[in-house]
Order: sequence, then structure tokens, then C-alpha cells
Amino acid sequence: MSKGKLAIYWAASCGGCEIAVLAIDEKILKVAELFDIVFWPCAADGKVRDVEKLPDGSIDVCLFNGGIRTSEQEYMAQLLRRKSKVLVSFGSCASEGCIPGLSNVNTKREIFDAVYKQGEMTHCENPQDLRPQPHTKVPEGTLYLPVFYDTLRTLDQTVEVDYSLPGCPPEAENIWAALTAIIENKLPPKGAVIGRNTTVCDECPRKRNEKKIKKFYRTWQIQPDEETCLLEQGLVCCGVATRAGCKALCPQVNSPCIGCHGANDGVADFGARLMSALASVIDSNDPEEIDRIIHEGIPDPVGTFYRFSLARSLLRRSKKPNGVEVEVHRPAAAAR
Repeated sequence: MSKGKLAIYWAASCGGCEIAVLAIDEKILKVAELFDIVFWPCAADGKVRDVEKLPDGSIDVCLFNGGIRTSEQEYMAQLLRRKSKVLVSFGSCASEGCIPGLSNVNTKREIFDAVYKQGEMTHCENPQDLRPQPHTKVPEGTLYLPVFYDTLRTLDQTVEVDYSLPGCPPEAENIWAALTAIIENKLPPKGAVIGRNTTVCDECPRKRNEKKIKKFYRTWQIQPDEETCLLEQGLVCCGVATRAGCKALCPQVNSPCIGCHGANDGVADFGARLMSALASVIDSNDPEEIDRIIHEGIPDPVGTFYRFSLARSLLRRSKKPNGVEVEVHRPAAAAR
């Protein structure tokens, strides 16, 4: 049987998904037996023009990790979609926007100010306030940079995606299970998330009782015991709203789930689902006490509820009526 063709690409992400591919250990040799890797810029020299010359649909599967922040990444998403039979949204950045997506609470100008504006905060020497430009003329010709978009988008907000594999990064066994399903042609229906459709709580071995919260703690404020549900101990554990598939690795080392596997099927907004879950365990009917519990224990609501999913959420980004940036509001009302 002839080998299949595999492509792996890295857009707006940290690159952890690239490393995670190697976490399947010796099974990578099996991948090499079954696939020719035709494009993997992180690991091997490859030219975009070589991909452009491939017939449409000639790549059997592409693992695309990272969100879409620049015009170059958008072009590569469109190119690899056209060239691939199966396009997999690989990891949280491609599927939800992940940590890069949190920049959607700011404008492009604010982001560039944070990096390039001279001052004590940036420690940047830039007296002329120079900024990246899409094109710059020099004596030798014109230099081009990709256009930096105001809003980070997920892969499926840019092109049609066949499957999603969640995680930050995906677990090695889930990567291998996905590759095996592709190899054996045992994939779920198109558009599915490859993985379990239950929650991290179902995988967590901790003891659960009735949850009644009078105070939320930051992780550095208490030393939780190793047997009781972390949410019952007042830590914001996202396992109640997060898709299973990691075997509750974080709670098993006494650290709360942070939600990197995203929401289950049928959940339109991970943050709203988590807010609803936490609201149900706050032990108070007094609006002032509820505000205190939330504001003291959850000082960063966007980073807590939308750490991985802001770009994919119903919010998508902070709104800008009449060009004026406004705050993404605290979710206090959701707890009442």
C-alpha cells in the first residue's frame, strides 16, 4: 500500500503542539512507515511554493495548530485546506484561540503599544515610535511583513475544519488514537471533536460531596488536601465544565483543572458554562455577599472563564462601539 501524505503546521501558538507530536515516542516510527511528511516547517526544511505546486486534495491529513493572527497564517490555512483531504484543528490554539486569543480584549494598537512604545513598562528604546509595517521601501526594493490582524480567529472561523483534537497540548495517547483512526478509516462523523464527551470530573478520583462555597481562594493562598474535590475546598477548578480526555492530570497533582480541553458537545460558550456551574455552588442569596465572593476570589474573570476559549466564545473579543474599546464585564450577575 502506498504511503499517505502528512502535513503539520504551526500558526499563532507557543509550539507545544509540535513537541507533543513527538510525545507518542516510538510510535512516531509507525507514522513514518505510513506517511510521507510533505510539510513540517518546525522539523524539516520546506517551502510554501512546494505545497502550492501539490495537486488539490493530495495531502491525506494536515494537523494544523495555532490560531489565525496574521495574513500569512490566514493564507496558509486556506492553502492547506485546499491541499488536504482531512484538516484537523490540532490543539486548543487552533480550536479555541487559547492564550493568544486573550489578546482579543485589546486592540492591535494597544498590543503594539505594549511592545514597541518607549517607556518604563516596555523597557523599549524606540524614540521614533517605529512600528511594524506591511511593506517598507528600501534601496534594494520593498520588504513585506504579514498583516497583523486586530482580532485573533480560530481555524474554523477561517476555513472549514474536518475534526478537532482538544488540549494544550493534546495528550500523546489522544494524538495516537486520532492518527490510528485516520489510518484505519474509523473517524467519527465530520465536524466531530476527537475524544470523550464527558467531563474531567468523571475522570477525577477525588471525593465529592455537596459543594457549598463561601470563599474562593487563589492557588497560592491554601494548601488543599489531596483527596477532597478541589472546588469544594474553594479553588476554581474548571473540571465541571471541561471535556475529559486528560485523565484529570492536574487535580491528581493537587492543582485545579484550568480548562484546556474546552467544552463538551452542545456547549456554545465554555465561559458561560463554567460561570453557571460556579454560580450553582456559591452558598449565598445576598447580592452583596455574592459580589464579594466573586470579586475577591476571581479578580481576573476573563482569564479565569475564557483562558482558552475567548476567541471562540460568544463574546469573541471586547466590543468597540463607535471605535471606543470597552471592558469585558465581570460575570457577577451570573451568580445571582
